[in-house]
Amino acid sequence: MTILDVQSFANFDAAAREVLAFLRQRLGFDLWMVTRVEGEDWIVLQSDDHGYGIKDGTVLRWSDSFCAQMVCGKGPRVAPNSQVIPAYKNAPIGQQISIGAYVGVPLVLEGGTLFGTLCAVHPNPQSDAICAELPMIELLSRLLSRLLESDLKATEQIRRTEQAQAEAWSDSLTGLYNRRGWDQLMACEETRCQQYGHPACVVAIDLDGLKQVNDTQGHKQGDELIRQAGNAIQQAIRKQDVAARVGGDEFAVLCVDCNDESGERVMDRLQDVFDSFCVSASLGFAVRNPSQGLNQAWQEADQAMYVAKNGRKIAQPCSHVA
Repeated sequence: MTILDVQSFANFDAAAREVLAFLRQRLGFDLWMVTRVEGEDWIVLQSDDHGYGIKDGTVLRWSDSFCAQMVCGKGPRVAPNSQVIPAYKNAPIGQQISIGAYVGVPLVLEGGTLFGTLCAVHPNPQSDAICAELPMIELLSRLLSRLLESDLKATEQIRRTEQAQAEAWSDSLTGLYNRRGWDQLMACEETRCQQYGHPACVVAIDLDGLKQVNDTQGHKQGDELIRQAGNAIQQAIRKQDVAARVGGDEFAVLCVDCNDESGERVMDRLQDVFDSFCVSASLGFAVRNPSQGLNQAWQEADQAMYVAKNGRKIAQPCSHVA
Protein backbone atom coordinates (compact mmCIF):
# COMPACT_ATOMS: atom_id res chain seq x y z
CA MET A 1 0.00 0.00 0.00
CA THR A 2 1.36 3.43 -0.95
CA ILE A 3 1.77 5.81 1.98
CA LEU A 4 1.73 9.59 1.82
CA ASP A 5 4.53 11.06 3.92
CA VAL A 6 2.81 14.08 5.48
CA GLN A 7 5.95 14.83 7.51
CA SER A 8 7.51 16.09 4.28
CA PHE A 9 4.79 18.74 3.94
CA ALA A 10 7.05 21.54 5.16
CA ASN A 11 5.77 23.89 2.47
CA PHE A 12 3.72 23.95 -0.71
CA ASP A 13 6.60 23.01 -2.99
CA ALA A 14 7.62 19.95 -0.96
CA ALA A 15 4.00 18.90 -0.43
CA ALA A 16 3.19 19.18 -4.13
CA ARG A 17 6.08 16.92 -5.08
CA GLU A 18 5.11 14.37 -2.44
CA VAL A 19 1.46 14.41 -3.58
CA LEU A 20 2.43 13.92 -7.22
CA ALA A 21 4.66 10.95 -6.38
CA PHE A 22 1.92 9.43 -4.20
CA LEU A 23 -0.77 9.79 -6.86
CA ARG A 24 1.53 8.41 -9.52
CA GLN A 25 2.17 5.29 -7.42
CA ARG A 26 -1.49 4.86 -6.49
CA LEU A 27 -3.26 5.64 -9.76
CA GLY A 28 -0.64 5.38 -12.46
CA PHE A 29 -1.05 7.90 -15.31
CA ASP A 30 2.00 8.98 -17.31
CA LEU A 31 1.85 12.64 -16.27
CA TRP A 32 0.84 14.31 -13.02
CA MET A 33 1.18 18.08 -12.64
CA VAL A 34 0.64 20.98 -10.27
CA THR A 35 -0.01 24.09 -12.36
CA ARG A 36 -0.52 27.84 -12.06
CA VAL A 37 -2.91 29.88 -14.21
CA GLU A 38 -1.64 33.38 -15.02
CA GLY A 39 -3.67 35.08 -17.73
CA GLU A 40 -3.44 32.85 -20.81
CA ASP A 41 -0.36 31.07 -19.45
CA TRP A 42 -0.77 27.62 -17.95
CA ILE A 43 2.48 27.15 -16.05
CA VAL A 44 3.70 23.74 -14.92
CA LEU A 45 5.12 24.29 -11.43
CA GLN A 46 5.85 20.62 -10.71
CA SER A 47 5.54 17.56 -12.92
CA ASP A 48 5.88 13.82 -12.43
CA ASP A 49 6.33 12.85 -16.06
CA HIS A 50 6.83 9.40 -17.54
CA GLY A 51 6.40 9.86 -21.26
CA TYR A 52 5.01 13.25 -22.26
CA GLY A 53 8.23 15.27 -21.95
CA ILE A 54 6.65 17.95 -19.75
CA LYS A 55 9.15 19.55 -17.38
CA ASP A 56 8.87 21.99 -14.50
CA GLY A 57 8.53 25.49 -15.94
CA THR A 58 6.81 24.40 -19.15
CA VAL A 59 4.29 27.02 -20.30
CA LEU A 60 1.16 25.90 -22.15
CA ARG A 61 -1.95 27.77 -23.24
CA TRP A 62 -4.63 27.70 -20.54
CA SER A 63 -7.61 27.89 -22.88
CA ASP A 64 -6.30 24.86 -24.81
CA SER A 65 -6.33 22.61 -21.75
CA PHE A 66 -8.75 20.05 -20.38
CA CYS A 67 -8.41 21.84 -17.03
CA ALA A 68 -9.90 25.04 -18.46
CA GLN A 69 -12.92 23.04 -19.58
CA MET A 70 -13.13 21.30 -16.19
CA VAL A 71 -13.01 24.59 -14.25
CA CYS A 72 -15.84 25.97 -16.40
CA GLY A 73 -17.94 22.88 -15.64
CA LYS A 74 -17.87 21.60 -19.21
CA GLY A 75 -16.18 18.33 -18.31
CA PRO A 76 -15.90 16.04 -15.26
CA ARG A 77 -12.99 16.04 -12.83
CA VAL A 78 -12.33 12.38 -13.60
CA ALA A 79 -12.67 11.11 -17.16
CA PRO A 80 -11.56 7.44 -17.50
CA ASN A 81 -12.15 7.82 -21.24
CA SER A 82 -11.71 11.47 -22.13
CA GLN A 83 -12.54 10.90 -25.78
CA VAL A 84 -16.24 10.40 -24.97
CA ILE A 85 -16.43 13.85 -23.34
CA PRO A 86 -17.09 16.42 -26.12
CA ALA A 87 -15.35 19.30 -24.30
CA TYR A 88 -12.20 17.20 -23.88
CA LYS A 89 -12.33 15.57 -27.28
CA ASN A 90 -12.45 19.01 -28.92
CA ALA A 91 -9.92 20.74 -26.65
CA PRO A 92 -6.88 21.89 -28.66
CA ILE A 93 -4.37 20.20 -26.34
CA GLY A 94 -5.98 16.86 -27.16
CA GLN A 95 -5.11 17.46 -30.80
CA GLN A 96 -1.47 18.10 -29.89
CA ILE A 97 -0.76 15.17 -27.57
CA SER A 98 -2.40 11.80 -27.00
CA ILE A 99 -4.82 11.86 -24.07
CA GLY A 100 -7.10 8.92 -23.35
CA ALA A 101 -7.81 9.58 -19.66
CA TYR A 102 -7.86 12.69 -17.50
CA VAL A 103 -8.00 13.70 -13.84
CA GLY A 104 -8.13 17.34 -12.75
CA VAL A 105 -9.17 19.34 -9.69
CA PRO A 106 -8.77 23.08 -9.08
CA LEU A 107 -6.40 24.66 -6.57
CA VAL A 108 -8.42 27.50 -5.06
CA LEU A 109 -7.20 30.28 -2.76
CA GLU A 110 -9.10 31.97 0.04
CA GLY A 111 -12.04 33.87 -1.40
CA GLY A 112 -12.45 31.46 -4.29
CA THR A 113 -9.64 32.74 -6.53
CA LEU A 114 -8.38 30.07 -8.91
CA PHE A 115 -4.64 29.52 -8.54
CA GLY A 116 -4.19 26.50 -10.81
CA THR A 117 -4.84 22.78 -10.90
CA LEU A 118 -3.72 19.36 -9.72
CA CYS A 119 -4.14 17.18 -12.77
CA ALA A 120 -3.07 14.08 -14.68
CA VAL A 121 -3.30 12.65 -18.20
CA HIS A 122 -2.61 9.25 -19.73
CA PRO A 123 -2.49 8.27 -23.40
CA ASN A 124 -4.90 5.34 -22.98
CA PRO A 125 -8.37 5.10 -21.38
CA GLN A 126 -8.40 3.82 -17.80
CA SER A 127 -10.75 1.77 -15.66
CA ASP A 128 -13.92 3.44 -14.37
CA ALA A 129 -12.69 2.43 -10.91
CA ILE A 130 -10.55 5.59 -10.77
CA CYS A 131 -13.75 7.63 -10.32
CA ALA A 132 -13.91 6.32 -6.75
CA GLU A 133 -10.58 8.05 -6.03
CA LEU A 134 -11.98 11.55 -6.65
CA PRO A 135 -12.75 12.37 -2.97
CA MET A 136 -9.14 11.58 -2.03
CA ILE A 137 -7.77 13.71 -4.90
CA GLU A 138 -10.04 16.59 -3.91
CA LEU A 139 -8.88 16.28 -0.31
CA LEU A 140 -5.25 16.49 -1.44
CA SER A 141 -6.03 19.53 -3.58
CA ARG A 142 -7.59 21.30 -0.58
CA LEU A 143 -4.55 20.43 1.51
CA LEU A 144 -2.22 21.87 -1.14
CA SER A 145 -4.40 24.97 -1.43
CA ARG A 146 -4.18 25.65 2.31
CA LEU A 147 -0.40 25.16 2.33
CA LEU A 148 -0.15 27.44 -0.68
CA GLU A 149 -2.25 30.10 1.03
CA SER A 150 0.04 29.98 4.06
CA ASP A 151 3.18 30.21 1.92
CA LEU A 152 1.85 33.14 -0.11
CA LYS A 153 0.90 35.07 3.04
CA ALA A 154 4.45 34.61 4.33
CA THR A 155 6.02 35.78 1.06
CA GLU A 156 5.78 39.52 1.75
CA GLN A 157 7.51 39.15 5.12
CA ILE A 158 10.18 36.95 3.55
CA ARG A 159 10.84 39.62 0.90
CA ARG A 160 11.16 42.31 3.58
CA THR A 161 13.61 40.14 5.50
CA GLU A 162 15.68 39.48 2.38
CA GLN A 163 15.77 43.17 1.53
CA ALA A 164 16.80 44.07 5.08
CA GLN A 165 19.61 41.51 4.92
CA ALA A 166 20.72 42.98 1.59
CA GLU A 167 20.90 46.56 2.90
CA ALA A 168 24.63 46.11 3.41
CA TRP A 169 24.83 45.79 -0.37
CA SER A 170 23.69 49.34 -1.07
CA ASP A 171 25.02 51.96 -3.42
CA SER A 172 26.51 54.82 -1.38
CA LEU A 173 25.52 57.48 -3.93
CA THR A 174 21.82 56.65 -4.33
CA GLY A 175 20.88 54.42 -1.40
CA LEU A 176 19.54 51.84 -3.86
CA TYR A 177 20.90 48.31 -3.92
CA ASN A 178 24.22 47.79 -5.66
CA ARG A 179 24.92 45.07 -8.20
CA ARG A 180 25.63 42.46 -5.52
CA GLY A 181 22.36 43.17 -3.72
CA TRP A 182 20.50 43.13 -7.02
CA ASP A 183 21.90 39.73 -7.97
CA GLN A 184 21.03 38.28 -4.56
CA LEU A 185 17.44 39.56 -4.54
CA MET A 186 16.90 38.54 -8.17
CA ALA A 187 17.96 34.99 -7.29
CA CYS A 188 15.60 34.88 -4.31
CA GLU A 189 12.65 36.12 -6.38
CA GLU A 190 13.44 33.70 -9.22
CA THR A 191 13.15 30.83 -6.74
CA ARG A 192 9.69 32.07 -5.70
CA CYS A 193 8.63 32.50 -9.31
CA GLN A 194 9.60 28.91 -10.01
CA GLN A 195 7.79 27.59 -6.93
CA TYR A 196 4.56 29.59 -7.19
CA GLY A 197 4.43 30.87 -10.78
CA HIS A 198 4.50 34.52 -9.71
CA PRO A 199 4.59 36.96 -12.63
CA ALA A 200 7.40 39.52 -12.61
CA CYS A 201 8.84 42.28 -14.80
CA VAL A 202 12.25 43.87 -15.07
CA VAL A 203 12.84 47.51 -16.05
CA ALA A 204 16.24 48.58 -17.38
CA ILE A 205 17.14 52.29 -17.10
CA ASP A 206 20.06 54.21 -18.59
CA LEU A 207 20.61 57.90 -17.92
CA ASP A 208 20.94 60.14 -20.96
CA GLY A 209 23.75 62.65 -21.11
CA LEU A 210 25.64 61.82 -17.90
CA LYS A 211 28.97 62.07 -19.71
CA GLN A 212 28.02 65.49 -21.03
CA VAL A 213 27.16 66.69 -17.52
CA ASN A 214 30.48 65.35 -16.21
CA ASP A 215 32.39 66.99 -19.07
CA THR A 216 30.66 70.38 -18.96
CA GLN A 217 29.58 70.79 -15.33
CA GLY A 218 31.95 68.48 -13.47
CA HIS A 219 31.69 65.14 -11.73
CA LYS A 220 30.05 66.68 -8.68
CA GLN A 221 27.08 67.67 -10.80
CA GLY A 222 27.19 64.26 -12.49
CA ASP A 223 26.94 62.61 -9.08
CA GLU A 224 24.02 64.86 -8.21
CA LEU A 225 22.24 63.75 -11.41
CA ILE A 226 22.72 60.11 -10.36
CA ARG A 227 21.33 60.91 -6.90
CA GLN A 228 18.28 62.56 -8.44
CA ALA A 229 17.73 59.54 -10.65
CA GLY A 230 17.87 57.29 -7.59
CA ASN A 231 15.38 59.50 -5.74
CA ALA A 232 13.05 59.49 -8.73
CA ILE A 233 13.12 55.70 -8.97
CA GLN A 234 12.41 55.28 -5.26
CA GLN A 235 9.45 57.63 -5.56
CA ALA A 236 8.00 55.81 -8.58
CA ILE A 237 8.20 52.15 -7.58
CA ARG A 238 6.02 50.14 -5.19
CA LYS A 239 7.30 49.17 -1.75
CA GLN A 240 7.64 45.50 -2.70
CA ASP A 241 9.74 46.25 -5.80
CA VAL A 242 13.53 46.14 -5.88
CA ALA A 243 15.60 48.97 -7.39
CA ALA A 244 19.35 48.96 -7.90
CA ARG A 245 22.15 50.95 -9.44
CA VAL A 246 23.84 48.21 -11.44
CA GLY A 247 26.46 50.34 -13.21
CA GLY A 248 27.74 53.89 -13.53
CA ASP A 249 24.62 55.36 -15.13
CA GLU A 250 22.60 52.13 -15.30
CA PHE A 251 19.69 51.22 -13.03
CA ALA A 252 17.28 48.29 -12.86
CA VAL A 253 13.92 47.66 -11.21
CA LEU A 254 12.46 44.25 -10.37
CA CYS A 255 8.67 44.49 -10.24
CA VAL A 256 7.37 41.53 -8.23
CA ASP A 257 3.91 40.01 -8.71
CA CYS A 258 3.70 42.20 -11.80
CA ASN A 259 2.30 41.23 -15.20
CA ASP A 260 2.56 42.99 -18.56
CA GLU A 261 -0.19 45.51 -17.82
CA SER A 262 1.17 46.34 -14.36
CA GLY A 263 4.68 46.66 -15.81
CA GLU A 264 3.47 49.25 -18.29
CA ARG A 265 2.02 51.27 -15.42
CA VAL A 266 5.34 51.13 -13.57
CA MET A 267 7.08 52.33 -16.74
CA ASP A 268 4.63 55.24 -17.03
CA ARG A 269 5.17 56.23 -13.38
CA LEU A 270 8.94 56.09 -13.80
CA GLN A 271 8.83 58.29 -16.88
CA ASP A 272 6.50 60.81 -15.20
CA VAL A 273 8.69 61.05 -12.10
CA PHE A 274 11.87 61.36 -14.19
CA ASP A 275 10.23 64.24 -16.03
CA SER A 276 9.27 65.91 -12.76
CA PHE A 277 12.86 65.55 -11.51
CA CYS A 278 14.16 66.86 -14.86
CA VAL A 279 16.12 63.64 -15.41
CA SER A 280 16.42 62.30 -18.94
CA ALA A 281 16.61 58.51 -19.18
CA SER A 282 15.93 55.68 -21.59
CA LEU A 283 13.76 52.82 -20.32
CA GLY A 284 12.97 49.30 -21.44
CA PHE A 285 11.06 46.50 -19.75
CA ALA A 286 10.33 42.82 -20.21
CA VAL A 287 8.01 40.31 -18.56
CA ARG A 288 9.49 37.14 -17.09
CA ASN A 289 8.85 34.08 -19.23
CA PRO A 290 8.37 31.14 -16.84
CA SER A 291 10.47 28.87 -19.03
CA GLN A 292 13.39 31.34 -19.21
CA GLY A 293 13.54 33.20 -15.91
CA LEU A 294 14.32 36.66 -14.57
CA ASN A 295 17.87 36.97 -15.87
CA GLN A 296 16.60 36.50 -19.41
CA ALA A 297 13.90 39.13 -18.75
CA TRP A 298 16.63 41.52 -17.58
CA GLN A 299 18.59 40.94 -20.79
CA GLU A 300 15.47 41.56 -22.85
CA ALA A 301 14.66 44.73 -20.87
CA ASP A 302 18.21 45.93 -21.45
CA GLN A 303 17.89 45.32 -25.18
CA ALA A 304 14.55 47.16 -25.24
CA MET A 305 16.15 50.08 -23.41
CA TYR A 306 18.90 50.39 -26.03
CA VAL A 307 16.33 50.20 -28.81
CA ALA A 308 14.47 53.07 -27.13
CA LYS A 309 17.70 55.04 -26.69
CA ASN A 310 18.81 54.57 -30.29
CA GLY A 311 15.35 55.08 -31.75
CA ARG A 312 14.76 58.59 -30.47
CA LYS A 313 16.58 61.87 -30.23
CA ILE A 314 18.27 61.95 -26.83
CA ALA A 315 16.88 64.77 -24.74
CA GLN A 316 19.37 67.27 -23.47
CA PRO A 317 19.95 66.96 -19.69
CA CYS A 318 18.67 69.78 -17.52
CA SER A 319 21.03 72.71 -17.32
CA HIS A 320 20.41 72.93 -13.58
CA VAL A 321 20.79 70.02 -11.20
CA ALA A 322 19.22 70.88 -7.86
